[in-house]
Amino acid sequence: MAKGYWIVRVDVSDAEAYKAYAAANGAAFARFGGRFLVRGGAFEAVAGQARARNVIVEFPSYEDALACWNSDLYQSARALQKGGAEADILVIEGYDGPQPVVSEPSPTPTPGAASE
Repeated sequence: MAKGYWIVRVDVSDAEAYKAYAAANGAAFARFGGRFLVRGGAFEAVAGQARARNVIVEFPSYEDALACWNSDLYQSARALQKGGAEADILVIEGYDGPQPVVSEPSPTPTPGAASE
């Protein structure tokens, strides 16, 4: 079974409200088996637009990830930071299929060809 994830990008405008939310959300994550893979940390936006803070939470399944989001416990924690942050949040199913393998040499660039 594929795991579930929350992918969160956040700009915090009220640090105290966000701190209260962060202190309260752990109970919901623990109840639904969530664990932080990314919680802030250094990053470089190599394409597209970024927000100041990034978080990835892993859950045992997509269903657990959605159940956590929809739970009264999480929504109560979320209410603590209303207006204190602007966020983009995805609840997404993980991929549990085949992965790329090296089967032949990479192509050699043609001299004078434009590169990305």
